[in-house]
Order: sequence, then C-alpha cells, then structure tokens
Amino acid sequence: MTQVVRTQKAEAIAHFQYEGRLIQDVPFGNGHINDTYLLTFEVKRMGILKVILQKMNKNVFKNPVELMENILGVTSYLREKIIKKGGDPDRETLNVIPALDGKPYYQDSFGDYWRSYIFITDASSYDQVENPDQFYQAAMAFGNFQNLLADYPADTLFETIEGFHDTKARFEFFKRAVETDIKSRAAGVKKEIQFVLDHEDVACCFSNLQAKGEIPLRVTHNDTKLNNIMIDNKTGKAICVIDLDTVMPGLAVNDFGDAIRFGASTGAEDEKDLSKVECSMELFDLFTKGFIEGCNGKLTKREMELLPMGAKVMTFECGMRFLTDYLQGDTYFKIHREEHNLDRCRTQFKLVSDMEKKWGQMHEIVKKYM
Repeated sequence: MTQVVRTQKAEAIAHFQYEGRLIQDVPFGNGHINDTYLLTFEVKRMGILKVILQKMNKNVFKNPVELMENILGVTSYLREKIIKKGGDPDRETLNVIPALDGKPYYQDSFGDYWRSYIFITDASSYDQVENPDQFYQAAMAFGNFQNLLADYPADTLFETIEGFHDTKARFEFFKRAVETDIKSRAAGVKKEIQFVLDHEDVACCFSNLQAKGEIPLRVTHNDTKLNNIMIDNKTGKAICVIDLDTVMPGLAVNDFGDAIRFGASTGAEDEKDLSKVECSMELFDLFTKGFIEGCNGKLTKREMELLPMGAKVMTFECGMRFLTDYLQGDTYFKIHREEHNLDRCRTQFKLVSDMEKKWGQMHEIVKKYM
C-alpha cells in the first residue's frame, strides 16, 4: 500500500460517523473493482463493532454520487419492508454509515469517493457453488430482492453504467468492432463472428418486447452471482443481497439469466475443453424454483415465460462482449494468457448452443413452477 493510499484511507476514516477506538484495519475480500477494507472498532461497554470501508472506482462508476443515491434509496426502502415483515434489517440489507456531513459518501482531498457499511457478522459469501442448496438459496434471495422492490419506482434510479444490458446496442458496437478490426484478428475468428451475426434476433429480443410494452422495467441487481449473496453460517440460509453498485432500472429476466449463465454452467468461464461445458438442467431447475418462489407472485406471466430467453440473452451478450474485447485488443476484461477472451467467448457460445438444444426442456421446467 502506497503512502498516498494510507493518507487517503486515514482521511476517510476520520470523516465517517464511527464510534469507539479503531483496533484493526485490513484489506478485505477479492473484488476487482473497489478497494475494500474491514475496520474493527472497540466500543466502550458495547464490545467489538466491524464495518466495511470502500474506495469506489470512479473509472468504472463515473458518477459515485448518483450511485450512492441509488444505494441509499434502495436500502432505506428495503429496511422499511424488512421491518414490516418482522425481519432483521441489520442483517437482511446493507446499512450505509453516513459521513460526518450526513452524506452517504465522503470525497477526500484527492478527489476520490469513499463509502462505508455495517459489516454483516456470522455470514459468508461463496465464489463457487459448494453444494446445490447454495444455488437455490441464491435464487431465493435474488427472487426476494425482486419481490421486496416490486413497487419501487425503477425510473427514479440512475443508470450507474450506461447501457449495461442493452444487448441490441452491444450488437451494433460488435459489428463496428468487426468492421474496424483494429488488431487484424477478425480473419481468425470468422466462425465466432458468424455465430453472433446469426443471433441478431436474440440481441434485439428484449428491446423489441420492451418497446411493445410486454415486459416491465424493474429495479434490478445486474450482477447476480453467488458471491453477491450473504449466507448465514449457522442456518445455511441466504440472508442478504450485497454489492449494489449496479442496481438500476432493468429487466428481471436479465437478473435471472445472468445467474444461470454463471451458476448453471458445468465448466469454468474460460474452459478450453468445450466438451466439459453445458447448461445443467438440474441446476437450471433448482434456480428457477428458488427464483420464482422468492419473487412470490410479483413476476408477470410473460416474464416467467421469458426466463429461458433471459438465460440465453445474457449468455449470448456476455460471449459477444468477450469477442468484442478480443477484436479490440483485450482492453476491458483482464486477461491472463493469449486468447483468454476468445476462450471465454467460446464457452458462452457453447452454453447458448446447449440451451438451444434443451430449449423445450427449459420451458417445461419453468411451467412446473408458474
């Protein structure tokens, strides 16, 4: 850690509404975007209190003030809903610790933005599914997120990353990347390029349905991976959805779909041996059951019918993004070997192809729980 970072962190710590004496300050988690620290305070006659302190990445999130307005609005709303249901608002949603001036963030003298949350104790997050019930618990939690926020006015939220899941716009951007071919790589990936072009209907599907008013705009999480769920250490039950940086207006089917893309694949995201990659119908069934149960009747019939398409669109979009980045010289996604993004792209396209083979089965699974 550089002296500048130490200075920034010390300044930030001094400007939040903390109580007690700081006794420990350590880096925390394995996130790739924000810088995260776990602070431990000793509070007189009250014991130990832990909090999370984060420096927000303003290169990824261009307007941290709007981002924190989203988070404060959503978490305050969730807190009220959880209290009404008799739940524990200190564990079932993130709780923002305000800065000394009352704002939900602090801007330091270097121009960087910081925020702080109460640490959720006796709970863990997992990077990989260790047992099927964890995937079901994640589905319940993300479904319940939709349930609790069903009446929240989604159009009042800011877009923290513009066009994040605008698959149609990403398709047009892809075509431009092919045309410009700035790294002269297009000739070596003709098969993959053709796969994208052959799926233009998938890229445009949800934009067209939204334009016709067939699917509603909702508050969505937009990063529905297992590691964004806190699971209680004693009960094994999911208790809280975390990492709300990408909470913004979106489609519930996309939240469902991204979770399937990531969690129901039998192979790693960058698996070179594509024979190992398929969409597990057992895991698809498990997540579908949990998600629909968690939503508790708040999804429309049309949204539920479109859940398989959500899985297909999000997987296709991700593969297309990996291929676009490969064509442009690997500038967005971090790579650890040559053609890493190409390997990632191919796994996603293999999943799309596998979903197409199992399309009828996926729809039958959804019908079971509608």
